[in-house]
Amino acid sequence: MFGLFKKKNEREVLLAQYSKLMEEAFHLSKTNRSASDAKTAEAAELMRKIESLPLQG
Repeated sequence: MFGLFKKKNEREVLLAQYSKLMEEAFHLSKTNRSASDAKTAEAAELMRKIESLPLQG
């Protein structure tokens, strides 16, 4: 309840985008392998960006 109005930091936003891309890649893998590979590559690039961010604590 107290975190209701808390803003997400950049890492949390990027992790949500990464999760969404991986989910889309999974669904595409059933029908279109090349599109799935493209989504997976996009997600990998996003993960590299996430890993390069400094840890906030």
